[in-house]
Amino acid sequence: TYSGLYQVDGSYITSNDIQIADYSYSSNETLACTDNLCYPNDDPEQSFTSYGVNMGKGFAYYALDTYELMWRCVFRDEATDKLDAIVNPDNKMNLTGLIDSMTNQNEQIKQGYNIWSNLYGDLWVARYWILICGFLLPMVIGFVYSCFLRIPCVLAFMVWFSVLATIAIVFTGAYYAGELASQWEVEQPGYITEDNIKIAKYGSYALYAFGGLLVIVFAFMRKRIQLAMGCVKEASKAILRLNLIILFPVFQALGFAAFMVVWVVYAAHLASMGEFKTNQIDATPGYFISVRYFEFSDFVKKSGWYLLFCFFWTGQFIIAIGEIIFAMSISKWYFARDKKKIGNGAVLSSIVTSVWYHSGTAAFGSLIIAIIQMIRSFIAYLQRKANEMNSSLAKAVLCCLQCVVFCFERFFKFINKNAYIQTAIFGTSFCTSAKEAYCLIMRNAARIIAITYVSGGVVFVGKIFITTLTTGVAFFVLDYELREELYSSIGPLFFIVMASWFVSGMFMAVFDMAIAAILQCFVADEEMFGDSEMYAEGTLREWVKDHGNSCDNRCC
Repeated sequence: TYSGLYQVDGSYITSNDIQIADYSYSSNETLACTDNLCYPNDDPEQSFTSYGVNMGKGFAYYALDTYELMWRCVFRDEATDKLDAIVNPDNKMNLTGLIDSMTNQNEQIKQGYNIWSNLYGDLWVARYWILICGFLLPMVIGFVYSCFLRIPCVLAFMVWFSVLATIAIVFTGAYYAGELASQWEVEQPGYITEDNIKIAKYGSYALYAFGGLLVIVFAFMRKRIQLAMGCVKEASKAILRLNLIILFPVFQALGFAAFMVVWVVYAAHLASMGEFKTNQIDATPGYFISVRYFEFSDFVKKSGWYLLFCFFWTGQFIIAIGEIIFAMSISKWYFARDKKKIGNGAVLSSIVTSVWYHSGTAAFGSLIIAIIQMIRSFIAYLQRKANEMNSSLAKAVLCCLQCVVFCFERFFKFINKNAYIQTAIFGTSFCTSAKEAYCLIMRNAARIIAITYVSGGVVFVGKIFITTLTTGVAFFVLDYELREELYSSIGPLFFIVMASWFVSGMFMAVFDMAIAAILQCFVADEEMFGDSEMYAEGTLREWVKDHGNSCDNRCC
């Protein structure tokens, strides 16, 4: 209350146990609890409807257990349930039903709202571990993994070890989650919520299914993976001379992490700009209930969309500038008669040239992808509205539209990647590079499609391995460090999976871009100089000749 902590007989909480706001500056500082105002007749039921409490609209309220969410104190569900049992023991006011009718929500929507509230709380509690396990850990694992891949003699071992280790990690996580759910079921009732037990149990089933799916996928991809090692061996020759290029994804990841720190701070402040609103309805004759909800203004909603666009554009720009630097470094190595003289100096000069002369190309290409991703996000928003309205026709149309826009996004990412390689080789602008890349691909469609398809095998294995290992470590860390503080580890783990997949993609993009750049350099070299004066080495010519004509059954 305005005068501090008010206690009735039998209370044991002291003023040191809770934080009380300072209202000494308020004009309502004279409003203070008395027995008549806040606890008439020593009756908790009358207290809830008293003048002082007034079901949440008065000048006083009960001291409940809370957790911090975006610099606000939010009541825990267990605390509000216990309060409901005290002030409404006979369910005279039907609090749950009244909240549903007032907010025009059914039980499923209400549960969804609670899930989102718990998710935000878990993300805030685990924010430091998300940063460590989602960005720093995959950077370390990705760097070590990339260093081993560039050594031809250990390449085959690393690839097949990654396949087996990925499957083992998934099944280990499934077994652990199942054992954890079994232990929680026999522990003291109330210590672990029923929702957490279900999450652990169903999560175990999902991991077993995912592990089985990986076994099937890797079994069908085994020949493609074996063939893809030839691509990586050719790329490894360039990466061995350009050692510094392995470190560039680290700087990319650090830059993205620094951006995410600023972005999350802005997002948290933006999310806290909403206002608490209160609706009061007549429960039963003589009883009223007040229900609070969080409301955002149109300005805050538009700012949220703008913040999302900044996230898309910045993330794609970081990827784009990295791809140009990679391609330029590879092209300088390729178009050198004596390749042994090319070293890390080519990487440093490529960084300077790309940032100074081709940042506009990266910005324009990334802008196209960001706009498409914003369109997909808006369609996803409309899909959620269609689900709320339960319109089958709207859901079907929006689903088809989402698929079409997704295909456009994949197409433009492919065009952008090859345009960046053309920019790195010839120094042309984005539009010119995109046109030339498209024409080059069409002239050599069979070779480029076959080798691109094959080379994706090792890249996919690397991304899956780094993401799975990172997520497995994060799962055990969160369970050990924050088990009693988190409602569920699913939310933080989901963001860790997304971040680690992004970071692992930047590391594996070194080999992906190296293969793509070498292939385009080879085709341009062949068209410009012919067989007699080509810059390509003999082993590269033979490998492209053997595997670049068609994608036969060896690719499957």
